[in-house]
This record gives sequence, C-alpha cells and structure tokens, in this order.
Amino acid sequence: MSESGSLADFMGRARLFPLPNLVFFPQVMQPLHIFEPRYRQLTSDALEGDRYIAMVLPMPGWESDYAAAPAIHTVACLGRIVAEQRLEDGKFNILLRGHARIRITKEVVSKKLYRIADAEILNEVPIEDTADEAVWRATLDKKAPTWFTAPGELAEQFSKLLHNDLPLGVLCDILAFALPLDAEFKQSLLEEVSVEARLRTLHDFLEAAKAVASGSQRKFPPEFSPN
Repeated sequence: MSESGSLADFMGRARLFPLPNLVFFPQVMQPLHIFEPRYRQLTSDALEGDRYIAMVLPMPGWESDYAAAPAIHTVACLGRIVAEQRLEDGKFNILLRGHARIRITKEVVSKKLYRIADAEILNEVPIEDTADEAVWRATLDKKAPTWFTAPGELAEQFSKLLHNDLPLGVLCDILAFALPLDAEFKQSLLEEVSVEARLRTLHDFLEAAKAVASGSQRKFPPEFSPN
C-alpha cells in the first residue's frame, strides 16, 4: 500500500511543528508533551479537525530564530494523533503516529500562532524485483543487530519486525528513527523516496561507522546528536 493509502481525508494543508533534533518517519510512534502556546493551539485545532500534524526539522542555525519562524526543510512527515491527554493547565500529552512523507510547497499566511503550509504527499518507490528484495531482507537480518549499541530490547524488537513481512521501506524508516544518528543524516533518509537507495545509504553509512568504531576501539554507534 502506498503511504497515501490511508490519507484520503488529508486536504493538502498541514499544521507545521518544527522541532529541533527530531526527524519523524512514517509508521513510527512518538510521544510529545505540548506546552508552548503556539503548539497548544496547533494541537487543539488538530484534535478538533483531522488530527494531522506535520513534524519538520528546522535548518541548521535555527537557534537564533526558534521563537519566531526559523527556516525549515521542505520534506516533513505527516503524523496523526492517535491518543491524547488534555491537562488542566492547557498543556497536552499526545501520541503521534507517522503516516506519510510530504513536501512543503508553500507556507500560508495565517492569524494562527503556529505555521501552516500547503503540502503534497510523497509516495515512496518500492523495490519491485523480488530477488533484490530477498537480498535486502537477508542483509538486514544479518547486519541490523550489529548496528545497535548493545544487544537489548530495541535489537530484539527489530528482529521480530524483520519476520513480520513489513515492507522494506517501513523497516528502513524504523531503523533510521531508532538509531542515534545525526539529525541531518536522518533528514536525508526522510527525503529519499526510493526504498533501495534509502536502504543502501543507511547500510553503507552504518557499516562504515562500525568499521571506524572497531578500528579505534570505540563503541558503536559513535556519539551523534541525540534525537
């Protein structure tokens, strides 16, 4: 199924939530504590409407303009609120599930406290050759456990996912989201709609990082910016 398969009610206008150091991906879950007035308004409007929020990464240098409108990447992830808790002080706890990659085409002038943009759904390009797909699944089965810092719950959960017939694009996105990689690198993976190209980029990077870490007797993965 394409990423847009469950988005018939998305009308092409997205509520933007720029959040530093977090790159969101389709099919993953992210809890969020909403406390800024602009994002409290955004969440309230989403809950009264289609429940969609677009998580987007600010461009490097966002610190000087975070309170206003820092420059943002044009590819974001559209998520839907699947659970919410309204707190007495007007804040929210929400659980957001990623649904689709989107490209921001134009920001919209609005009287809202938060930013709004027109956006289009980006459908990923799957691996059509069944032999190539089988090779990638075998590669992930063999190598993915070595990409985690240490054997543990995350590695075990991913191993189970590998045997649940999830699409390779989803598996790649889950890996990219779970591993402590630099946010700009994660953003490059979010922007890549070709599943094979995305897998190859992540695989080659992690294998190279593992070799460097092994050679210098440092732990793997190396210390990147936390997500």
